[in-house]
Amino acid sequence: MVEHSIDAVAWLRKRLEEESPDLLREMVQSVAEALMSAEADAICGAAYGERSPERMNTRNGYRDREWDTRVGTIELAIPKLRAGSYFPDWLLVPRRRAEQALVSVVADAYLAGVSTRRVEKLVAQLGIDRMSKSQVSRLAGSLDEIVESFRTRPLDAGRYPYLTLDALVVKCREAGRIVNAHVVHAVAVNADGYRESLGLDVVTQEDGAAWTAFLRGLVARGLGGVVLVTSDAHPGLVDAIAATLPGASWQRCRTHFVRNLQTRVPKSAQSMVATLVRSIFAQPDAVSVYDQHRRVCDQLGERFPAATDMLQDAATDLLAFTAMPKEHWRQLWSNNPLERLNREIRRRTDVVGIFPDRAAIIHLVGAVLAEQHDEWAVARRYMSADSLTKTTTTPTQEVIAIEAA
Repeated sequence: MVEHSIDAVAWLRKRLEEESPDLLREMVQSVAEALMSAEADAICGAAYGERSPERMNTRNGYRDREWDTRVGTIELAIPKLRAGSYFPDWLLVPRRRAEQALVSVVADAYLAGVSTRRVEKLVAQLGIDRMSKSQVSRLAGSLDEIVESFRTRPLDAGRYPYLTLDALVVKCREAGRIVNAHVVHAVAVNADGYRESLGLDVVTQEDGAAWTAFLRGLVARGLGGVVLVTSDAHPGLVDAIAATLPGASWQRCRTHFVRNLQTRVPKSAQSMVATLVRSIFAQPDAVSVYDQHRRVCDQLGERFPAATDMLQDAATDLLAFTAMPKEHWRQLWSNNPLERLNREIRRRTDVVGIFPDRAAIIHLVGAVLAEQHDEWAVARRYMSADSLTKTTTTPTQEVIAIEAA
């Protein structure tokens, strides 16, 4: 029997002493090839070079195969068998949907005539040396099916008490021009307390008609039982919510509001004003929330009257969360999960820069949202299912009394 094991510590020490610039790539290659060799030995029923009556097959050399990884393209030596074939399908598959999408976007960009320099830069950032047309076709085809199934799936998880809507602007080519396209998407909390990404669309303009069509599509797929919708104060969006989700309350997004409010004060005072506004949401009950809102308005009144007027006018929409169960307040006004999701989408889209068409936008953003949706499905509950049964569109007596006063 021939012994093929290696001393990993000695091997690593040797590579470090040589200061190999491709150390990480070599390490990944060696581990992957060792695992494939072990699996091939298991299929053969005996180790490489071992004489054994239990042997069912023998090796027949190797075949080369390129493997695109985060550390670059690696040349793998895949074991061949004399009878049958061996392929490590656990290894040589696209790693993640969003990375499939990036490869697809690169191909679309190249075929659409984006400058070679930009395409080469994008490929280098992905760590991929080159791509064949057949590889691109396979990746794009499989990604289309995944994203389309995600976007059109039935929303059959019961009620969706809390819904959050937002939009991002990306650049794409249309009719030979570079234009802004708006990606609208929705995130909700279902009846079991888990977050879901409900879908996305790409529209020319973020107006009432676009939002109405998007929300009607969600309703047609099964969206219902919405109690509170959180979004920015875009007039078309607010009207679309009222038209398509009757009975649902509207909560103005605190993050967007604070950004808008800071434009009404000098830059030197923006941090202080933002801290004061956040203190409104840190109160333990509805009475304290409204009292703190009045105190903040009084503090800002003399120095920043424009900001004070804006804060007073937005009171009802900004504090709509107080009608919901208290254990949900932090999740409702923080909006942090959606902000983190938007940052992740922006990180991926910034790599591309200018998309060749709207289909490429849907490829990439849809893949990112599908990934996040899968992660939320196996994460811990965002809200408890029992507490969600308390949600109602009718304000509590405490809130009614406060508003009346």
